[in-house]
Amino acid sequence: MSRLRSILGLVAGVMLVASAGAHSLLGGVALVQELAPFNVAADVLQGVQVGWHFGGACMLAFGVIVTSTFAQRLRGAATPTTPVLVIGLAYLAFAAWAVSQNGFDPFYLVFVVPGVLLVVAAS
Repeated sequence: MSRLRSILGLVAGVMLVASAGAHSLLGGVALVQELAPFNVAADVLQGVQVGWHFGGACMLAFGVIVTSTFAQRLRGAATPTTPVLVIGLAYLAFAAWAVSQNGFDPFYLVFVVPGVLLVVAAS
């Protein structure tokens, strides 16, 4: 069971890394395009972009922490999974908040799925 959980953790970590790239590279462009018709002030747009890209950087860092943790565990190291559990719970808490604020939009499953995988893998 421990090996299976480590593999689930690696899968979730790869999902986090991939979603970080999609978030910053694709989502950042889409964000600017969506705001363009509203003539958002340049400094406000820049502030939104900075926050957006910080989110992507955090997702990348989380993915690196998760993949590193479970790669070490697959090699037999007794690496603690507490940081992974915290990341998983944060993803689930954010997903619950986002869904409650956005009319239960299924898009937010992009946070639920890795969150559940991380919590299961870290347990």
